[in-house]
Amino acid sequence: MHSDTMFVGHDNPAWRPCQSLLALVDLEPFGFPNTLEQLWLRELPGEVFEVSCIPFRSYGLALGDVVGLREGKLVASVKARSGRRVFHVFFTEPRPPEGGIDSRALLREAIASEGFLSEWSGDRHIAIDVPADADPSGIYRAVEEEVHRGTAYWEWADAEPFRCKDARDARDVDNRSSLPLN
Repeated sequence: MHSDTMFVGHDNPAWRPCQSLLALVDLEPFGFPNTLEQLWLRELPGEVFEVSCIPFRSYGLALGDVVGLREGKLVASVKARSGRRVFHVFFTEPRPPEGGIDSRALLREAIASEGFLSEWSGDRHIAIDVPADADPSGIYRAVEEEVHRGTAYWEWADAEPFRCKDARDARDVDNRSSLPLN
């Protein structure tokens, strides 16, 4: 670990287990060198762990996925999928955008009214948990105007499979297929 390593943390994990473990994901395979994301995990039988937060920058992981660790602290593989997905939204600066609305309040309302779980990283990046049977179109509609203006960007966290830096540990289950927004 370098002295200039940055950490992405989860202040309020969606599922905070009574007994939890914190583990790290090296984000270099996803284009973030010298950056680690700290994930909250719940220990399960068989030396595997359930993801208890909504990943911000770790691709190919979702709330409730079951993962394996290397050296007891680094997420090395996905052992089982929860069926959930993560919808990321990133808002550009300045806030509010010049000549337009700030859709963060609309997004918060859509999340609350539709019963989704979410976590914020700062005030411009949000990760939203989308259960397998949920319709996320209301979430997209809340930010659609900003997306078209280029003042907000969205993506599915499973747009890329989970990868760990050490390929010998990257025994990942099949990646989810893409699901439509509507």
